[in-house]
Amino acid sequence: MDKPYLSLIIPAYNEQQRIGQTLSAVAQYLDQTGWTYEIIAVNDGSTDKTHELMLEAAANLDSLRIISYQPNHGKGYAVRQGVFASRGEYVGFSDADLSAPIDELPKLFAAMEKGYDVAVGSRAVKGAQIETHQPLYRELGGKALNLVIRLLAVPGIHDTQCGFKLFRGDVARRIFSLCFVDGWSFDVEVLYLARRLGYKVAEIPVRWSHAADSKIRPFRAGLQLLWDIVRIRTRHRF
Repeated sequence: MDKPYLSLIIPAYNEQQRIGQTLSAVAQYLDQTGWTYEIIAVNDGSTDKTHELMLEAAANLDSLRIISYQPNHGKGYAVRQGVFASRGEYVGFSDADLSAPIDELPKLFAAMEKGYDVAVGSRAVKGAQIETHQPLYRELGGKALNLVIRLLAVPGIHDTQCGFKLFRGDVARRIFSLCFVDGWSFDVEVLYLARRLGYKVAEIPVRWSHAADSKIRPFRAGLQLLWDIVRIRTRHRF
């Protein structure tokens, strides 16, 4: 398969409790679409059995490709490696916990059919359905961070951090070739670059559920985000 219709990247760090089920569910759904596809699972330096479980899944899923390395580098680095390895006409990524269910993907493709280059799944625009909320302190912290992001980096996008995005393949590979942020703030850099490069970005409401074992620590992540925005604006001055 030289150029599948879709390359779907799933970054994973210490996801042994769900990675096998996630990969199976994603493949089962994509099989029903009629699309040609590849799933690129990226083991981001896990210290549990994530890699072994990926290998077990690959034995039963011809569409699954695995990238694995040590040590852990961060979600941004992991997604970037997946994009570099992708061959798809479209490139997307989804969190391993499927907080945004994989069957929401047609909503993102609908934006592509309207001429957009990037479709961003969102929990913060009209029509989004939050089935399981985060704790209140996390929701309030997230809203504050999103306000800062809109003011300093990506005006008009209300939820940059939802881990469910789709790109035209050539657009994804161009944007990610310029990226350097390895951690949680990488979404901000990606969307900042998309805007700077003149691509059309759509924010699409999706269903979403909070995963109780989220690895993000809000206060630390907030400080890192502020520093990363400074780095992003300094690095990308074209």
